[in-house]
Amino acid sequence: MPDLLIELFSEEIPARMQAKAAADLQKLVTDGLVEAGLTYASAAAFHTPRRLALTVGGLTPESPTLKEERRGPKVGAPDKALEGFMRGAGVTREQLEEREEKKGSFYFATVTTPGRKADAIIAEVLEKTVRGFPWPKSMRWGSGTLRWVRPLHRITCILTTEEGAQIVHLDIDGITAGNTTEGHRFMGGKPFDVTSFDDYDAKLKQAKVILHASEREQHIWNDATNMAFAQGLEVVEDNGLLAEVAGLVEWPVVLMGDIAEDFLGLPPEVLQTSMKEHQKFFSVKNPKTGRIEKFVTVANIETSDNGATILAGNQKVLAARLSDAKFFWENDLRVATTDGLTAWTDRLSNVTFHNKLGSQQARIQRIAALAEALAPQVGSDAALARQAAEVAKADLSSEMVYEFPELQGLMGRYYAEAAGLPPEVANACETHYSPLGPSDDVPSEPVAVTVALADKLDTLTGFWAIDEKPTGSKDPFALRRAALGVIRLVLVNDLRMSLSDVISTGLNSIETGGNPGAVAPDLLAFIHDRLKVHLRAEGIRHDVIDACLAMDGADDLVLLVKRAEALQELLSSEDGENLVQGFKRANNILSQAEEKDGVEYSFGADVKYAETDAEKALFEALDAAEEKITPAMQSEDFAAAMEAMAALRAPIDTFFDAVQVNSDNSIIRRNRLNLLSRIRTICLQVADLTRLDG
Repeated sequence: MPDLLIELFSEEIPARMQAKAAADLQKLVTDGLVEAGLTYASAAAFHTPRRLALTVGGLTPESPTLKEERRGPKVGAPDKALEGFMRGAGVTREQLEEREEKKGSFYFATVTTPGRKADAIIAEVLEKTVRGFPWPKSMRWGSGTLRWVRPLHRITCILTTEEGAQIVHLDIDGITAGNTTEGHRFMGGKPFDVTSFDDYDAKLKQAKVILHASEREQHIWNDATNMAFAQGLEVVEDNGLLAEVAGLVEWPVVLMGDIAEDFLGLPPEVLQTSMKEHQKFFSVKNPKTGRIEKFVTVANIETSDNGATILAGNQKVLAARLSDAKFFWENDLRVATTDGLTAWTDRLSNVTFHNKLGSQQARIQRIAALAEALAPQVGSDAALARQAAEVAKADLSSEMVYEFPELQGLMGRYYAEAAGLPPEVANACETHYSPLGPSDDVPSEPVAVTVALADKLDTLTGFWAIDEKPTGSKDPFALRRAALGVIRLVLVNDLRMSLSDVISTGLNSIETGGNPGAVAPDLLAFIHDRLKVHLRAEGIRHDVIDACLAMDGADDLVLLVKRAEALQELLSSEDGENLVQGFKRANNILSQAEEKDGVEYSFGADVKYAETDAEKALFEALDAAEEKITPAMQSEDFAAAMEAMAALRAPIDTFFDAVQVNSDNSIIRRNRLNLLSRIRTICLQVADLTRLDG
């Protein structure tokens, strides 16, 4: 069975687009081949800066012949209807068959579609793929109509069998497919012919091109870490930068350079960010001091001077970049030490946060007031919390953050320390944006936690007050992330607070003319929805969460999660599952009786009316369970309450096996229904078991 090799050779493809483009090429081509009737055993796509490649192994040599039976008009139908059917099916009158069916006699035609050779199908599929390729951005060049991310120069397309390689003939805007490709732009030599994928891969490597992106990444990382290790240093790990750099070179040559002494005093984060964003350099740090002392760059060419000229040029450009960073740093330090951070916060009065929510400075004042109100519940100093909230976003006006927005918060800590502010305030400046996602670290210092909570709650209450909620997949203000941040801050730090009260406090500080009483429940429901997502990721069933949300105190997330964890643990046992079934049986019988009789059976169950040992045993079990569950619930010991409730499983099962609830004796029936009411009441103290599945 033949193997297919495709290469689309062009000018340099942006690194960020390469991996997806290779995946798109594989999907579009293989889907097209399968749709046309071909099958294959394997497929793999590759990418370098100048090429996308695809190999498909074990391809069938041709598509199968297909026979399709079509039913036409009734016998005796008008000639025009019959002619239209024959024209569509491609048959003559003599080829039609009359067949009797329940609704009469009909004409039938058998349409035979002959199989097609693989090369014809490949040519058709590849042309369709190239012309409709889903590049995020594309261009036209010359006088042609073809669009590609960069000018497309060559198409290699061959089918390889035991007899040899066959070129798949196609022409796209004057680009004719062949069996020729070329290697590295400067070191690859002349174009060369290929006969198979293995031949292609091997000849590319001889022509100074590493086809596999993972191999280029591994080569870069190994050389960089070995160079650093030889000098007692470490390369700062950055997988995103590694993947990007591997997409910039076809033959990576790793070089290590020095950072001028003048710049070693800059914060390591500034050096790392500046080198990564502007130069795509890896940072190399001294593990003993934590300082960034060198850099690693990756060239795309081997030189006779072992990269000395390349390094000299890179160091010259880097010095200019770092000179700017040094200027920003020194100027910002001067402002922080002489004027304090308030000089920056005052400027934020001219920066609009949202046209309906005022300026950044107005937002800071809301956050400060909310932080002060939250401080006692978090266990932090109210004055420090307010001070931290007032300066936490000051660095947004600094020159460094203006140049490198990703350093916001971190630079705030440096500037707060330079201004002589307390360590708690400085740490809050850095960490109050956290957590930014489900795996991000959560602040633990009380002042930082307070400011982080106030920041996220102000965002949520503000956008809820102006009715700018997430809709579907759209969440332009990252409100889902803010809600998850609130949830993780509360749970990780075990904060006991009423979110309803906190939300109302936040809403009251926003001057929108809205009704806080109507907005607060909706926002709390949104946070509960995000909590469901978070807990499901932790392995807690959705119906368990619903059963706990229905209870009082559901706006206390710590209490809610403790209850849910205990209920989940109960349901994971055989006793728990059977108890829930017993509860539901009792609840169903009771609900039907109450609906039928028009009364509520909730009082008066008396053991003296018990006729059987099973009834008496259930009375005793309920009394014992209630004695344990009531104090356990008061002390929020949900595990103990669930354990006591699980002990009801056996007596409830025995009761239903031995006792007929709907007795002919009305007194006995009423007493038994009241007994079921006790089961319902006791179990519903722990969670709303009616919301559980099954």
